[in-house]
Amino acid sequence: MKRVTLFSGHYGSGKTNIAVNYAFYLKKKGFPVVIADLDIVNPYFRTKDSEEQLKNSGIEVISLPFANTNVDLPSIPSNAYSLVEDRSKYAVIDVGGDDRGAYALGRFSAQIIKENNFDNFYVVNFFRPLTRTPFEAKTVLEEIELAGKIPFTGIINNSNLGEETTLEDVISSSEKAEELSVITGLPVVFTTVKKSLVSDFENNDYFPLNLQDKYW
Repeated sequence: MKRVTLFSGHYGSGKTNIAVNYAFYLKKKGFPVVIADLDIVNPYFRTKDSEEQLKNSGIEVISLPFANTNVDLPSIPSNAYSLVEDRSKYAVIDVGGDDRGAYALGRFSAQIIKENNFDNFYVVNFFRPLTRTPFEAKTVLEEIELAGKIPFTGIINNSNLGEETTLEDVISSSEKAEELSVITGLPVVFTTVKKSLVSDFENNDYFPLNLQDKYW
């Protein structure tokens, strides 16, 4: 596990859900954790839906008060800089959707890269528009990487159709994730699976990760 873990992806990829779950996971492991949402497009802190649970668990929550902006960012609260300055805490960063949402990383990218103790995971849902194929997903990945100025280190396959997701959906999306891995050179870190399908993967090479819906 790296000290800084970023979750980036297109809108609807489910990156916020995974980021929040990962913050809880780190806390349960006994690490001091801070989570931040760097979405400069959506004016609402999406992780705010779980803010009370996060804080009650001893996880620091940072919300950045800006929206509908681009490269020229307004002032950022001083506690946001603790993400890169306070190396005693494990930072989980939920990056804004697509390339425009990733621009906020510009304030932190140089220090994150200099510390060189980070993972930047690309969260993809192949059932969402603009990322239905590996090559479409690769285009979005490259746009986010260029805007955020931090290279991706892995792929998270979070492809789903909600409660309608079938075993075949998971398998087909996993194949697309592997193809995306080949054309980008990035490893597939894991594939998420809803609880009712977990037993179907007992003899499968895929690695299922159960996400808690209550954290969404």
